[in-house]
Amino acid sequence: MIVFLLMTCALLVVIFALHWKCLPLVFRTPVATVLRRASLAFLVLTILGLVLGPLVWQDLTGLPGVLLRIAAIGAVVQVLLVLLTCFGWLFRRLAGLTGPVHVDYGRRRLLRHAAAYPLLALVGGLYGGLYEKDAQVVREHFLPVRDLPADLRGLRLAQLSDVHLGWFFSLEDYRGLLERTVAGAPDALVLTGDIFDDDALNGRAIALTAQYAARLPLGIWYVYGNHEHRRDLAAIEAALKETDIHLLVNEAQVVCGAERPLVFAGVDYPAARGDAFTEERQAYAAQAFASVPPDAVTVLLAHHPEAIDDGAAHGAALTLTGHTHGCQFGFLGVPLLPFFKYNRGFVRVGGSLGYVHSGNGSWFPCRIGCPPEIAYFTLRRA
Repeated sequence: MIVFLLMTCALLVVIFALHWKCLPLVFRTPVATVLRRASLAFLVLTILGLVLGPLVWQDLTGLPGVLLRIAAIGAVVQVLLVLLTCFGWLFRRLAGLTGPVHVDYGRRRLLRHAAAYPLLALVGGLYGGLYEKDAQVVREHFLPVRDLPADLRGLRLAQLSDVHLGWFFSLEDYRGLLERTVAGAPDALVLTGDIFDDDALNGRAIALTAQYAARLPLGIWYVYGNHEHRRDLAAIEAALKETDIHLLVNEAQVVCGAERPLVFAGVDYPAARGDAFTEERQAYAAQAFASVPPDAVTVLLAHHPEAIDDGAAHGAALTLTGHTHGCQFGFLGVPLLPFFKYNRGFVRVGGSLGYVHSGNGSWFPCRIGCPPEIAYFTLRRA
């Protein structure tokens, strides 16, 4: 947690520095000076809130949650203003407008419609932080499987991932998400990690999840993400044992099927780093697939998207993953921050399909061009 806070504070300082440099390019000097001071005050208050907030407020719902959202939206507005200013500067260079920026006419030619920049940044920040972050979309997918027997045709799975219960996703939000997901009439619900992310809420959230198992003919299936490992994992596991939720930790279970069994295999999140991460990930997959019948239709559940490679290596028909949040920022379906090998949506590796879920919540409460999703997968004969 300390490392996460340090990284967050460092990122905020970088954003502030860029914002500080850009303000005089958009506003006249007196206004830019005032906004610079406001930006500095915002930075100091945000960092103090991140560091001291959890000590002052044990419950981060209500007013603390509102303040956190305001801070997040403010940071996004700053980033958008920096990006718009950079685009304006690039346009100026390409258009050959090379006059000095400290002269008024040069500034106007640099950012001819500069008044629109802060407005666009504000609109973008408010849209991403107040609307799209919570605008769950439904995506329907069909999965072709070779030689799929009749009793598995039309079988329907729902996937949720990366809820990040806590600061920006309340228990009531989670209840609404589960209700909407089950209303889509899936046969099974799979949860691919980073669901239970608040020790104060996890027990109640697990009990709430279990209430929906009776409405799903094939039950609820769950694998850990990295955030569960940062919480009281023993308490999460103990709570799960009191329910009908199927926890898969480097193992596989037959779900249904007479002619060919449908099998869910699930892997834990590797704790290693570097090359050891790949070795541990592959070892987890090998352990999970050890008991899978050779003729099974197998769906691998994992949190990290690189498990898609492991699913393909072991002949899984489909690997369902999360972790990336779809990168949270995109344009026309393309992730703008592609930090991972697989970032969003479907991936084909050999004869196997993988899917990277865009997530249902977020640890940073803003999405633009990448809404949270409820994903359904219907099996059909190839």
